[in-house]
Amino acid sequence: MRLSGLRFLFSFLLIISLTQCKRHGLPPGDADNGGLTLPGGFQAVVVVDSLDGAARHIAVNSNGDIYVKLRFPSPLGGNAALRDEDNDGKADVVKFFDEYQDKSSYGTGMRIHNGYLYFSSVTRVFRQKLTPGQLVPDSKIELMLTDTQPPRQHDTKPIAFDNKGNMYIPFGAPSDCCQFEDRTPFSPGMDPCPILVNRAGIWKFDANKPNQFQKDGSKYATGLRSIVALEWNDKTNNLYTVMHGRDYLHSTWPKYFSEWEGAVLPSEEFLLLKDGADAGWPYYYYDQIKGKLLLSPEYGGDGKNEGKGTEYTQPIVGFPGHFAPNDLLFYTGNQFPEHYKDGAFIAFHGSTSSAPYPQSGYFICFVPFKNGEPAGPWEVFADGFAGVDTVVNTSDARYRPMGLAMGPDGSLYISDSEKGKICRVMYKGDKTKF
Repeated sequence: MRLSGLRFLFSFLLIISLTQCKRHGLPPGDADNGGLTLPGGFQAVVVVDSLDGAARHIAVNSNGDIYVKLRFPSPLGGNAALRDEDNDGKADVVKFFDEYQDKSSYGTGMRIHNGYLYFSSVTRVFRQKLTPGQLVPDSKIELMLTDTQPPRQHDTKPIAFDNKGNMYIPFGAPSDCCQFEDRTPFSPGMDPCPILVNRAGIWKFDANKPNQFQKDGSKYATGLRSIVALEWNDKTNNLYTVMHGRDYLHSTWPKYFSEWEGAVLPSEEFLLLKDGADAGWPYYYYDQIKGKLLLSPEYGGDGKNEGKGTEYTQPIVGFPGHFAPNDLLFYTGNQFPEHYKDGAFIAFHGSTSSAPYPQSGYFICFVPFKNGEPAGPWEVFADGFAGVDTVVNTSDARYRPMGLAMGPDGSLYISDSEKGKICRVMYKGDKTKF
């Protein structure tokens, strides 16, 4: 009787699960949601548990094909293409493609725009025309942009597009805070900071013109130390980013900042960037506890001096320090409950410099939006990537969330930079009761 009862229960649950999946038109989630902790009604399925070369940013085509910018390009190419042929949520086909120049780690960009696949290394941006129904593009690779300076810190090249044919590319600052001696205790900052001329900003380019250099674009925004998360919002018609804040406030200026302040400051800034915006780096940093831009100690600040901080672009949200925001996506789908419509998902890659306190981040954040502005406190949407409760050292984290993309059905795809794991998050609950 006991065995028969278990068989009946299993059959009943299987029927319910299949019925639910059929009703939603979505594949079943994994029993453990791929190790993720999600809000009620959400499920996750592991599309692929690992990729040779791990993963950075990702893009999902209109037919559900997934394109991945590899963190460490394999001998077979710098990108990967994945296809689910039987709608079980799992990748049945994985192909590597595109051997291109500058195959270094941390190439970041992977976006689909107007039928082209755009992707980047640390010094170049490329594109390829996609053929409908064909997984791996066989068209000629076009070199769209070349950064003539050799790779240095903060040289990732995420990509964003507006609706007027423009492409936005950051040029990161090869410095922590424009000191005379980078990351050296008590080293003052250069004033004016020469880095701001050609770095620490976002440039605007023609999205359809090959063989461009920085000089062919126009500076759109400045005062931005390091940008990996970059996105154009079609509804508000504005460019947004979440900036990596500077490091080492305590270790370089212990007179003004405690170990705790060094671990939680300065803020990772969520910024709406208009043409001509200046976010204040290196002269200012944002203190999310005080809610103000404060003068950097390299320029005479002491953790209290506001200087002329009010004259710079203010963040729309100030996150705790060192979370490492590595991708940004505005949710425009209809699968998720209304709460998520038009809101922002942010992939926090996780800190490396919060010692002696635990490292922080390693989750997917959600910021609700209404009328183009944040409409409530930010939330932890997906957690469990690290696999441990306390991350003492960054190497303790099993997975680190990296890239975000939305599928044609409104599913949210998340990539991991450590092993190349990709998860698909789906909503299976009752949206009226969420």
